[in-house]
Amino acid sequence: MRPSGRKLSDMRPISIETGVMRHAEGSCLISCGHTRVLCSATIEDKAPPFLKGSGQGWVTAEYGMLPRATNSRNRREAASGKQSGRTQEIQRLIGRSLRAGVDRRALGERQIVIDCDVIQADGGTRCASITGGWVALRLAVNKLLTAGVISSDPIMDHVAAVSCGIYAGQPIVDLDYAEDSEAGTDGNFIMTGAGRLIEVQMSAEGATFSRPEMNQLLDLAEAGIAELVLAQKEAIV
Repeated sequence: MRPSGRKLSDMRPISIETGVMRHAEGSCLISCGHTRVLCSATIEDKAPPFLKGSGQGWVTAEYGMLPRATNSRNRREAASGKQSGRTQEIQRLIGRSLRAGVDRRALGERQIVIDCDVIQADGGTRCASITGGWVALRLAVNKLLTAGVISSDPIMDHVAAVSCGIYAGQPIVDLDYAEDSEAGTDGNFIMTGAGRLIEVQMSAEGATFSRPEMNQLLDLAEAGIAELVLAQKEAIV
């Protein structure tokens, strides 16, 4: 029933390759099917001005899509002189999702910037960015711990994200572009490794959805995120 031939509950193949950028404190290339995102973490020795003297750190994110990440060329946002509303919304989502899994006081007054660059898009780029961004963040924090810069681990839990939706009347997990573009209902679920919800984005793209259908999507998301967390653990061993 699905264009890819997957079962309703089947995730796309997941791959996370770490250490792909020489100079970044943490980096990975995450592939979810044909969607591929390059994620890097940069440690800055001071927190943003609004946190000065607070004893707390910050995690923020930037997101971008290369011109030929899709089937037609997109103009670079730098060429237009401003980011699109979509880009701003996605990078804010990535930042606040990752912050939910961090004890910012244990991080100390420093900032970690997560850069997520989509090199190939086939649906679920924001979810892949969150999942891969957490791996880059984890690797960067490991360096701080190893160097003795911080004394306790500020990362409280894994953070991962997956899309779910209703396609051709059926609830499915991890939508690719063909499914996402035709889904009657589309949602993004961000959770911790313990299964606690960080954020849920749900919208009726073409048809309204019921409470039981939303529960089905949540069940699919929980199972999908468990797979993503396992992939994260295998990547950082």
